[in-house]
Amino acid sequence: MNGGAGHRDLSYWMETADDDLTPRPRLDGDLDVDVAIVGAGYTGLWTALYLARADPGLRVAVVEAEIAGFGASGRNGGWCSALFPQSVAALARRHGRGAALSLYRAMTSTVDEVGRVAAEEGVDCHYAKGGMVVLARNPAQWTRARAEATESRAFGLHVDLLGADEARHRCGATDVLGATYTPHCAAIHPARLVRGLARAVERRGVRILERTRATAIGPGRVETALGTVRAEVVVRATEGYTRSLRGHRRTLVPVYSLMVATEPLPGSFWSQAGLAARETFSDERHLIIYGQRTADGRLAFGGRGAPYHFGSTIRPEYDSEPRVHDELVRVMRELFPAIGEPRITHRWGGPLGVARDWTASVGLDRERGLAWAGGYVGDGVGTSNLAGRTLADLITGRSSDLVRLPWVGHRSPAWVPEPLRWIGINAGLRVMASADGAENRTGRPARRARLFGRLLGR
Repeated sequence: MNGGAGHRDLSYWMETADDDLTPRPRLDGDLDVDVAIVGAGYTGLWTALYLARADPGLRVAVVEAEIAGFGASGRNGGWCSALFPQSVAALARRHGRGAALSLYRAMTSTVDEVGRVAAEEGVDCHYAKGGMVVLARNPAQWTRARAEATESRAFGLHVDLLGADEARHRCGATDVLGATYTPHCAAIHPARLVRGLARAVERRGVRILERTRATAIGPGRVETALGTVRAEVVVRATEGYTRSLRGHRRTLVPVYSLMVATEPLPGSFWSQAGLAARETFSDERHLIIYGQRTADGRLAFGGRGAPYHFGSTIRPEYDSEPRVHDELVRVMRELFPAIGEPRITHRWGGPLGVARDWTASVGLDRERGLAWAGGYVGDGVGTSNLAGRTLADLITGRSSDLVRLPWVGHRSPAWVPEPLRWIGINAGLRVMASADGAENRTGRPARRARLFGRLLGR
């Protein structure tokens, strides 16, 4: 891609971003800085912003293969949530109840932090904290919803169990038996957030070097075809694209998530569909779906189901899977029959990063000067902000509550080699899809999904 026009085709969000997406200058020869960040998505830019706020004298450079927001930060579902890939119960088993609750409280406060800092920096990302409603649409899903609400109450978390009428009032989908609801989620315009963050860090003196593909990182250096960036600390913030760095092919796997967006929908539709506060919504199926009402009245809807590609391959043509996109449209119409036959104006997709143990992590190897964050499993809008604040504290040496959270310093195991990786991941997708089908038919929780969930440590 050679300019803003091409990058606008990446997603509805990038097409409607509030700048022209003109690429910034490339790296031109070797460069010496204090901190080099690889990746100009949310993680890299939040880290740069909090570093620049903490120490304006730091020389910080962000190296980006394409343009800021090219990856998941410019293509995601627009949920700034308190979701973390591991449940609070799983974290409590691993780290203890207190540590697990500290992480989840940090995540809930992060939702407000994103809105606060966006406002301070003049970033109009259409932030609307309407909460998140997760529908139960068959008896098996209702069983899960009740269990999740019970578990949340046991940990003192703010998750409400809604009956059918109250759930339909928030999200007027079909076949609703009930739902869980949490206020700790905001709908945003992802590309406006990431592009606004890029401008904010530049105002504070951070250099963003676009169209500069890092090929390898190591202690004190970032290698590119255009030169070497030398730094005391190097931050890996590459998420789904981590496999492109030498020696990191098995660190995170890129799993594709796909989305569609409708034309702006009339008020008659929204009077039935609800989402009046721009609640984000999903349901309790295993093969994840997610949606939001955009600020301009569209339905933006996405989900999993695209195959994992052998060798962790990433290609532009994988952003479009007609079978999966068509299924998303079918499910959207099943949820909201009043939508009729709207024009689908945008279809897109992209890779997100998944660690072998399904656990996001952040950390700094101070001896080697190598820092990292990622493995968000699609819940990165909020988590990346917490990562950026944590990395800033780790790098500047500030002793804060953030650097003592249980995900700090976690090291996930490497993914298995091919072909086992391809077989296992795609088998998992089929298991979850078949479990959803079985639950729709029988109304009973599918044992196969519970067994697979245990393999993920959930």
